[in-house]
Amino acid sequence: MSRAGTVRDEPRRYVGLDLAWGRTARTGVAVLDGAGRLVHSSSVRTDDEIDAVLDRHTSGRDVVVAVDAPLVVPNLTGRRLGEALVTRHFGRFHAGAHPSNRGRPHMDPPRAETLAQRHGWCVDPDVRPAPGVSVAIEVYPHPAMVVLFGLPRVLPYKAKQGRPLQVRQTAWAQLLDHVEDVMGDALGLGDDARWASIRAEVGGAARAAALERVEDEVDAIVCAYLACLWGTQRERMVVLGTVGEGYVVVPGLPDPTS
Repeated sequence: MSRAGTVRDEPRRYVGLDLAWGRTARTGVAVLDGAGRLVHSSSVRTDDEIDAVLDRHTSGRDVVVAVDAPLVVPNLTGRRLGEALVTRHFGRFHAGAHPSNRGRPHMDPPRAETLAQRHGWCVDPDVRPAPGVSVAIEVYPHPAMVVLFGLPRVLPYKAKQGRPLQVRQTAWAQLLDHVEDVMGDALGLGDDARWASIRAEVGGAARAAALERVEDEVDAIVCAYLACLWGTQRERMVVLGTVGEGYVVVPGLPDPTS
């Protein structure tokens, strides 16, 4: 999927991870080249599979990683500052954050934290990406979509008890349209074979399982776009919280009157 010669490709890579909290559930991975073009997206499960994708597509390069999973979890109980602030700003859009703390066995330590340590990514949002410096930030696709897509509420594309398949299919079609409208040119989705395959899978889904097979991958593509914004348009991004109390990065805040 190389696009060498069309847009200058910087050495840096941008990575999106829709990281499962547990180590056997599905994780979405997406990688953009230095020009912000999608070069890989997939769904994996194990840490070894995540590492293999990263080694294949980012080896020897600085990276900016946006992770949809708790990354900095200092608290033993309750919720983190970042989660409280996300809920304050985005709760009315049904995009509040679930609480995380180290009292949960799978959060001590968080999977994202160990991944960042293993790869040498700095998780402090005050540290800017730079030559020789790879960074990781925590993001959350739902509030990001509210801002980027101008949504009145989160699209109901995820599985939820009592939510009919038809409702999810309609929401999925809207989601993919929004991704193409807002990110398509930047990511080069128009000539990306895997993106075309995702659209076909969603359009032909007769069962919920077909949607769930691509859910994490699409969320990871959104995360990768946020990673690119963090690396190239830092002024657009808002850090809710601190590295000491837990944080989430969003691409702006909603209008308080909306």
